[in-house]
Amino acid sequence: MLAVAVIAGILFVWALLAHRLSRWSITAPIAMMCAGIALTGGSDPPLRFDLDTAVFEHAVEVVLALLLFVDAIEVPGGILGREKGLVLRLLGGALPLTLGGAFLAGYLIFPDQSGWLIAVLATVVVPLDLAPTAAIVRDRRIPARLREVLNVEGGLNDGITSPIFLLCVAVAAESHGSHADYGDAALQAVEAAGWALAAGLVVGGAAGWLLRTSWSYGWTHPSATRLGVLAVPIAAYSLSGALGGNGFVASFVAGVFFAPAMRRLPESAAAMTDDLVALMTLALWFLFGQIVNNAFWDGFQASVILYALLVITLVRMLPVLLVLTGSGLKQSDKLFLGWMGPRGVTSIVFGTLAVIDLPGGQADFIVRVMVMTVMLSIVLHGLSIEPIGRFYARRAGGERSEEHVEARPDRGP
Repeated sequence: MLAVAVIAGILFVWALLAHRLSRWSITAPIAMMCAGIALTGGSDPPLRFDLDTAVFEHAVEVVLALLLFVDAIEVPGGILGREKGLVLRLLGGALPLTLGGAFLAGYLIFPDQSGWLIAVLATVVVPLDLAPTAAIVRDRRIPARLREVLNVEGGLNDGITSPIFLLCVAVAAESHGSHADYGDAALQAVEAAGWALAAGLVVGGAAGWLLRTSWSYGWTHPSATRLGVLAVPIAAYSLSGALGGNGFVASFVAGVFFAPAMRRLPESAAAMTDDLVALMTLALWFLFGQIVNNAFWDGFQASVILYALLVITLVRMLPVLLVLTGSGLKQSDKLFLGWMGPRGVTSIVFGTLAVIDLPGGQADFIVRVMVMTVMLSIVLHGLSIEPIGRFYARRAGGERSEEHVEARPDRGP
């Protein structure tokens, strides 16, 4: 209970100073992570958590399930119509290339690791999470078009990566056995994904139709719809688990099929789920502080730092620049979309689940690289928010100035 009180107290203090701290790009995830590092470090820390239990495994799965559901239902429907070309380029082109680039970089930098373990690593460090740099999608100095495209990509890329992650973990976990059966492991992963897809489709589609119909006939009220929306990912997660599928994949699929109903429900329908997800992810950021201490208790490795830097820079930027060729975007806008690929909760959860399923040495390797990638991303992407905003403000001012000059009539000599 002391840990809960401490986490709540830190969150409350941040809430009191949120506006002032935002001037230095100190978001709630950063504050909670720093507090976690400070309070769980050393040989006799004030707080300590057991991160190797089945309870913790299910807890992080639920966090990811709710997060994926919220991501899916909050993707703006209009942007998929207005900017479908850009979204498809990023998700259908840049994402596979980024996964391939992360695998190739890992294969070259860590030649002593198995190919399937490198594949697991790639799926862990590639998914985006805009929460640590949430200010970027609210900054009106940045063109709305770019913010919306980035928001859609951030909301969907982790759900797309999830089945690939599960497949890679299943095969990598099988590979260290004396009688490895890769085909059986892959088949089980595909079967689990199939059950997850079925559970998500049935729960999301049926719940969306029922809740929308109930609201349209006046059979319910706003506070009840908030409870109804929260029940959807929980039901999808539980049903999928009972069928042998993966819960967080089912929750994402449920969100995709539930999303159309959200446009006919009250605006506050997802508020309770949003708030719960925010609270649970902040608690996870605090626990991430302990993961940082555990991962680097005996120092840092240059190869890990190099790989993390490559993943959050060139491995992300080059595929984005390539697939956006011919899109009509300005070069600076392409660079913005390529650069803004922060890593966060999804990588933490994927890394944690991989650690639970993989043997000791492989688990330590995954968690070290994951932690370094997330930490460097928080620092580099966080510090770049304000300079990017100033750049777009200057560009917008220059464009308005040019338009004014062109529109001014010639008064003659």
